[in-house]
Amino acid sequence: MRLSAHLVAARSRSATPPGPSNLIPGRVIYRARRDFVGFLTDVQRRYGDVALIRTGFRRLYLISHPDPIRDILVTRADNFTKGPALRMAKVTLGEGLLTSEGDFHRRQRRMMQPAFHAQRVASYAGVFVQFAARAARRWRDGEVFDIRAAMTQLTLEIVAKTLFDAEIESEVREIGEAMDVTVKMFDRSRNPLARVLNLLPLPSNRRFFHARARVFETIDRMIARRRQAPDSGAQNDFLSILLKARDADGDQQGMSDEQLRFEAMTLFSAGHETTANALVWTWLLLAKNPQAEARFHEEVDRELGGRAATAADVPRLTYTRAVLAESMRLYSPAWIVARQSIESHTVGQWTLPPGSVILMSQYLVHRDPRWWERPEQFEPERWLTEQPNRPRYAYFPFGGGPRQCIGESFAWLEGIVLLATLAQHCRFRRVDDARVRLHPTITLRPRDPLPMRVERRVRG
Repeated sequence: MRLSAHLVAARSRSATPPGPSNLIPGRVIYRARRDFVGFLTDVQRRYGDVALIRTGFRRLYLISHPDPIRDILVTRADNFTKGPALRMAKVTLGEGLLTSEGDFHRRQRRMMQPAFHAQRVASYAGVFVQFAARAARRWRDGEVFDIRAAMTQLTLEIVAKTLFDAEIESEVREIGEAMDVTVKMFDRSRNPLARVLNLLPLPSNRRFFHARARVFETIDRMIARRRQAPDSGAQNDFLSILLKARDADGDQQGMSDEQLRFEAMTLFSAGHETTANALVWTWLLLAKNPQAEARFHEEVDRELGGRAATAADVPRLTYTRAVLAESMRLYSPAWIVARQSIESHTVGQWTLPPGSVILMSQYLVHRDPRWWERPEQFEPERWLTEQPNRPRYAYFPFGGGPRQCIGESFAWLEGIVLLATLAQHCRFRRVDDARVRLHPTITLRPRDPLPMRVERRVRG
């Protein structure tokens, strides 16, 4: 394992890695809750690739080097479970693919994998184009709107179509608001008193359970409708595939309605939240970097010539892919991965005890100057040439190992096609210079509304 010098150097004889002092009760928790990304960035810069963060009775280990990250996610993946925060997400996602563990997770992944076969994923390109073009037609030249709300609406409409073969435009705003409430509740998982707070009759809890019930009701209705008329619809949506799925290598059984709900909820949530945020950060970065934006539009115009994009066009949209890759380097929607060890685990000179909670942040590693020249700059060109000396896990926007995001190929196709389609019609401009604050919940999103102005494009 190739580690940075301070990982293998003879430090003090301390049995634990260095980290911020916790002599003042609550100080670390206060700093983390005030600005979690800034806090982790400061910890990594001060204490290096392995740092111990004490928060009350909990010990967190921040690991920021690609090699031990690969060891945890890939080589010794069986020694780790999901972190405590994501386990709390079971209140919404149940035993879905994102939260389940062990043999059950492997069973579910086997059953769901055919839904993400390359040819099947490619067949959704037309849906992406249809909804993106329809959204662009709704926007007037000079109109100002919250770009995140617009991208969320677009990706919600797409996930409803690809997941359920349903167009729920009339419900999308309400469902989007309900999903937003459930996602924001993830913020509480960093609070040491989260389990107690979840049991109290708080307004936030009432809002959460109402929102969850609203989304569950929609998903259950779709499942019941498909059970009653299994031959209806295009039979190419994810729900149709999951209904037919059987565990051929196991018990030969399919999924119960409850399990279908949790898997659909997982896909519904991940399928719009991550893509919406990736698009938001991309439009923001393009608006701030006019040369990259001009090259991006030039490629789209040259390769598509005004016609609708197809999956076959994607391999030629190399700069568009580079734009998306660079956006996810700087602002990876999945911005942190947490694991909890089953047995002790050694990193460099330290042995972490069983039950250790380990944090690995894409936001930190993707901006590390050891792996990235000018790490704070938006430079899509860096993705147009191979970098063989860069460690594999210096970039991991979709995680890695046996739990790597099952929808990665879907996400790349959707992101590239949506960017190319929308770019044919318009560009987006900031209307102010206000600092964009980060909201690091289960995904990385802007904390505040992000108003942008639409400029209609006319191809010359």
